[in-house]
Amino acid sequence: TRVEIFEHSKVSVFNKMGDDNELLGASEFIKDRLYFATLRSKPKSTANTHFFCTDDEFIYENFYADFGPLNLAMLYRYCCKLNKKLKSFTLSRKRIIHYTSYDQRKRANAAFLIGAYAVIYLKRTSEEVYRALISGTNVSYLPFRDAAFGNCTYDLTILDCLQGIRKALQHGFFDFENFDVEEYEHYERVENGDFNWIVPGKLLAFSGPHPKSKIENGYPLHAPEAYFSYFRQHNVTDVVRLNKKIYEGRRFTDAGFEHHDLFFVDGTTPSDLLTRRFLHICESAKGAIAVHCKAGLGRTGTLIGCYLMKHYRFTAPEAIAWTRICRPGSVIGPQQHFLEQKQHSMWVQGDLHRSKQKQQQLRQSRQQERNMACLISSVDDMSIDSTILKPPSVDENEFREEDMIPTQGDKLLALKGQRHPRPTATVLSIFAAFGRKLIGLKKKKKKKISMSLFFFNALFENYLRCDKFVER
Repeated sequence: TRVEIFEHSKVSVFNKMGDDNELLGASEFIKDRLYFATLRSKPKSTANTHFFCTDDEFIYENFYADFGPLNLAMLYRYCCKLNKKLKSFTLSRKRIIHYTSYDQRKRANAAFLIGAYAVIYLKRTSEEVYRALISGTNVSYLPFRDAAFGNCTYDLTILDCLQGIRKALQHGFFDFENFDVEEYEHYERVENGDFNWIVPGKLLAFSGPHPKSKIENGYPLHAPEAYFSYFRQHNVTDVVRLNKKIYEGRRFTDAGFEHHDLFFVDGTTPSDLLTRRFLHICESAKGAIAVHCKAGLGRTGTLIGCYLMKHYRFTAPEAIAWTRICRPGSVIGPQQHFLEQKQHSMWVQGDLHRSKQKQQQLRQSRQQERNMACLISSVDDMSIDSTILKPPSVDENEFREEDMIPTQGDKLLALKGQRHPRPTATVLSIFAAFGRKLIGLKKKKKKKISMSLFFFNALFENYLRCDKFVER
């Protein structure tokens, strides 16, 4: 069973390693195949066991005392590495053990890597994976912290990170089958723009542009124009500035982008009014939104976190975790507690927003149905009353042979079945086709033309009445 797969397991092969490699604990992820362990020293692989360690391969670039979680590119490269080992012919009969050291920072990142792998590729729940990691004699893991200078006031656990990964996976925020790791690593670098997608195709976080591109004290600065090409290629339509004015916003607007100023002080939290304005901008934008403050970390990550909670029902820790996995260092100090406080209200607002959207879609659907029903009714009425309305000079059998009115009804029924928004141009094209048919009819039998024009005018007047009804 799934529970059995994740039960804590002391692997017998470890008993052969000697006293120097005393086993702290081993977590089993694939029975008799994949394990995670914390060891005192580097072990040697045997005929039955393959050991590997990533502590010195995937290294977090810290700001201050922060040490993780590792970013999305490192997680991707780890998954590729582990998948290659599991598929390797030479390792096919060996147990594979990912081991880490007693360094609590490296140990936490290693546990995050294999835990996220189990969520993504083994389809385990975050809770199942975390239970495996802390089972048996395994000691607890050091929680991650923010990139602020000073004491940590908020703990982000490995479980929070795994839940953030799972939530992002559920909403299609990433897919390692087509993930472009080179592009991610290129644009996250300061010299190449320093930006990351948090919600692909919707929300991009980047550091604030400067009046002109230059290198200042060894640090590359970018003017607004440096971003134009990438933004246009990726359908970014709006830019939101959260810091003080450094560049002229019209440099973006003159280039065809919408530019919004929502300033609040660095290191603080936004007001409710400003948060609502930001969410409204995101919900109204025609394309993606690029958000920046000064570094594109604290204020930027905080408001993006609000969007994640409102529209995807992320918890505050999940939102913080996912944002940091995409863009390390995001959400700092009191901003973490702010997201915790806003979680419930964001969920309520999100539920209300989705409810209004459904009601609006339902009203539009009903209007379309009424419009189509009105048109269809006019056609049906003319067909039923044709014996009363037709002049005696018209032969009933000859008129039906032309099969004109049923053709109109068939087209209207087809429109109703499609349930698309009212296609005025399509309906007018039907009348145009009707008119062309009348021209052909006139050439054949002049007696039929007056009756056909009567039906044509009646049908068109009914259509106009329906159209006005919908507009009201």
